[in-house]
Amino acid sequence: MFYRKTQHLSCALLLLSLLPAATLARPFVLVLSQDDLSDPAAAAAAANLPDDVSDFDEFSDSESMPDWVLDPGSWSPLFEPDPNSKIPSPNDGDEVIYYSGVSKLVEAASRGDFRVIEEAVAEIETASTMGHPHGQSVMGFLYSMGIGRERSDAKAFLQHYFAAQGGNMQSKMALAYTYYRQEMHEKAVKLYAELAEVAVNSFLISKDSPVIEPVRIHTGAEENKEALRKSRGEDDEDFQILEYQAQKGNAGAMYKIGIFYYFGLRGVRRDHAKALRWFSKAVEKGEPRSMELLGEIYARGAGVERNYTKALEWLTLASRQQLYSAYNGMGYLYVKGYGVEKKNYTKAKEYFDKAAENDEPCGFYNLGVMYLKGLGVKRDLKIATKYFALAANAGQPKAFYQLAKMFHTGVGLKKNLHMATALYKLVAERGPWSSLSRWALESYLKGDIGKAFLLYSRMAEIGYEVAQSNAAWILDKYGERSMCMGVSGHCTDAERHQRAHVLWWRASEQGNEHAALLIGDAYYYGRGTERDFDRAAEAYMHAKSQSNAQAMFNLGYMHEHGLGLPLDLHLAKRYYDQALEVDPAAKLPVSLALAGLWIRRNHANSFLVGMIDSLPEFYPKVEAWVENVIMEEGNATILTLFVCLLTVLYLRERQRRHAAVGDIPPHQQPGEQAAPLIN
Repeated sequence: MFYRKTQHLSCALLLLSLLPAATLARPFVLVLSQDDLSDPAAAAAAANLPDDVSDFDEFSDSESMPDWVLDPGSWSPLFEPDPNSKIPSPNDGDEVIYYSGVSKLVEAASRGDFRVIEEAVAEIETASTMGHPHGQSVMGFLYSMGIGRERSDAKAFLQHYFAAQGGNMQSKMALAYTYYRQEMHEKAVKLYAELAEVAVNSFLISKDSPVIEPVRIHTGAEENKEALRKSRGEDDEDFQILEYQAQKGNAGAMYKIGIFYYFGLRGVRRDHAKALRWFSKAVEKGEPRSMELLGEIYARGAGVERNYTKALEWLTLASRQQLYSAYNGMGYLYVKGYGVEKKNYTKAKEYFDKAAENDEPCGFYNLGVMYLKGLGVKRDLKIATKYFALAANAGQPKAFYQLAKMFHTGVGLKKNLHMATALYKLVAERGPWSSLSRWALESYLKGDIGKAFLLYSRMAEIGYEVAQSNAAWILDKYGERSMCMGVSGHCTDAERHQRAHVLWWRASEQGNEHAALLIGDAYYYGRGTERDFDRAAEAYMHAKSQSNAQAMFNLGYMHEHGLGLPLDLHLAKRYYDQALEVDPAAKLPVSLALAGLWIRRNHANSFLVGMIDSLPEFYPKVEAWVENVIMEEGNATILTLFVCLLTVLYLRERQRRHAAVGDIPPHQQPGEQAAPLIN
């Protein structure tokens, strides 16, 4: 199958029919029909529920907290040391052993030293047997991957179960993902609901936080150079130019630098102190967007002591500069009664209306909450649902959370645990444990492939499709350099293929069309698994359902030859035509395939059919010969010189012939004998 295409993603997905693909960063449209709304009797009953407005949106106050607080057992002390973090004391024996073991595990993955891996696994196992939940969580990961211990899904599940009972959030993610894959939505929805609530605690009050999606380090077969270039942090040339402009007094550059530090964008490490400094410098020059962010910083206490009065002052100044998102923060403070004399729902709604009138997603969301809970307005679940849908379509994560809760409880929307789980998962994956992706990317950019693979593998286990795809790609691309570790040493080729196969398969389950294509190729060619044309066709069908032209081409080929699918030339032609419709770049291979199909249909018993059928066996031999003989450095140089020599000889011969023709009189044709001269 010689045709390979670049990925083409559908530009719109109906969220209500999403499978696990809901976790992907793809554009979508949320469509709620009348059938999705709960019946009038249930809505009326919900409308008469007693008002519980002790908390505006049922979240705790949006406070800036470090990863090690929100995500106990986080590896952040190793990758982003925080002077304020709790340092384990000698009395915390299990904690000391745990971090020592994890530190050695990361070091060994970087160096490819299996002796250190054994020491790390022994220490982590000791912490686990002492009942340390974070040690149990990492042991679950080691059993799941088969690192230093025989791979066992049962033991991995057991370790994660006890770790989750002890409060480890990443093990809760792993369990929730396991239940989700097995369609055990009753159990998955409870865990994802808890995780999603932790994730939203750090979201902003006035505007949407930039959605920091894990970076896909590849684009199918090739490295994603453009995305990687934009993720080099302070080493990036564009960042350095921007920083230089900021130092020279450019207010817009100051604001952008502050944004990078505040949110940790484009590979820059989060640093609230630096962000505050740059925002403060920017507002001195009248930069209005920085005023809004200073309001956020003081409201959340991010790098400074919380001060709601100052927060309101800065947000008010920003709103006067036509920054409509600042109205959300002002309304939030009036609902909570922070920085103002008392709670004022009427004033809050007035501000939310101003934000919504200017298409601010948080404005839609906040109005939805007011109608959901009946704050200053008559409770109306239908209007609340409408506002949440508008906010969700604009990417507002809190709106996903509220819609998930409505699907979960059946209040406002018909109970749908599958949809509730998918939406909770979408929000939960924006939690503090997503820092793993940032550390993995930093390692990859520094050329530390082994450490990147370990971190992506950990993230893959807890359900991130991008991490599953990245880890599998590293295994396929870098082979031994991936530092893949098995039970007793480095992974063999077969073990790497098998591990990559599992990762690609999980990514394909979550809607990754390239992963589905690779799974089909693995079964078709017998890479990392037994050759199975039936399962190859199944995987290609999955990729085809996502409008993958390569998969369509492959299905046409299999129908043409009766491999895993019925021999059917009409269906083969249909799939070839579909591949061309989806991707015009497929014109050459599709034209050749259609020509072969025409020959097969009209000259079934001719030698041409046999010649066409021999191409799949002949082509790899030619490809291998070109790669191993022609493209070898010395041979390539000789071949180049030989081609140059032939070119020179050809040009000289051409020149000689032109010269010979030029000596013939104009009226004489070449080869004609000249007439004798008459004296």
